[in-house]
Amino acid sequence: MTQEHIKVLIIGSGPAGYTAAIYASRAGLKPVLYTGGQPGGQLTITNDVENYPGYPDGINGPQMMIDLQKQAERFGADIRSGLATSVDFSGYPHKVIIDDKHEVIAEAVVIATGAIAKYLGLPSEEKFANKGVSACAVCDGFFYKGTDVAVVGGGDAAAEEATYLANLTPKVYLIVRRDELRASKIMQQRVLNTPNIEVLWNTEAEEVLGSDEVEAIRVVNNQTGEKREIPIKGFFLAIGHTPNTDIFKDYLDLDDTGYIKVQPGTSKTNIEGVFATGDAADKVYRQAVTAAGTGCMGALDAEKFLVAKEFETA
Repeated sequence: MTQEHIKVLIIGSGPAGYTAAIYASRAGLKPVLYTGGQPGGQLTITNDVENYPGYPDGINGPQMMIDLQKQAERFGADIRSGLATSVDFSGYPHKVIIDDKHEVIAEAVVIATGAIAKYLGLPSEEKFANKGVSACAVCDGFFYKGTDVAVVGGGDAAAEEATYLANLTPKVYLIVRRDELRASKIMQQRVLNTPNIEVLWNTEAEEVLGSDEVEAIRVVNNQTGEKREIPIKGFFLAIGHTPNTDIFKDYLDLDDTGYIKVQPGTSKTNIEGVFATGDAADKVYRQAVTAAGTGCMGALDAEKFLVAKEFETA
């Protein structure tokens, strides 16, 4: 196995990773960034990004990630393809294995591995990705303004997405597979008191229908077996996300859903010199702009940590 020693390692790309690389490079830390299993992160499967500051006409998601990578490289970041397959944070400096064959010994590690939205597993979800199927109402809801939409889920996230979309669309169908919502009481009240949200109880989505884009959803009542087709233009999944944090679970403090815990107001984890950014640590906002902000925090926290380390050993 090959080995190298570096100052700052950034695991993962996307807005958080690339922003961390920009700041770390400008600080002279010569960061190495491994792009991970999905180079560019979730925005590479998003066509139009219209809510990121600085792009009055919007920007294509993959192009935005290319621009961020070029900006990081301009300041000297070493961007590499590769997936972190295991870590050892039991001592210092930290050890990270890339692709099971290359060991990186890093004085500081910035985690930007992101999260993946959960889907139902319907073939049509993939077929209509960015053509009516979305896992983020805040990101994509505007595109369906004035049309009927559906949201799948029964928790707080689904309730929030449904009420958000209700301000943009004439009708929101909330598809709930049980006879009750799991959402908090206040969110349940908001849903039930919003006149243009129709809750479909004991109902599951069976198929997304359409030719080139979403035109309807076929649902089935899981008690009676009755099926119906509902005309919609937008189909939103709100059944949770899975953070890409499995390789860290033996060392980092995670919450009960796998998100990395950080010290409030920082990117610091329970391990000295390891910093968590973006959707790997954020289960609340999950936006490109907030991910970029925490990427900045990760780089600045790493820089302060390394300066303090040098002072200790001087």
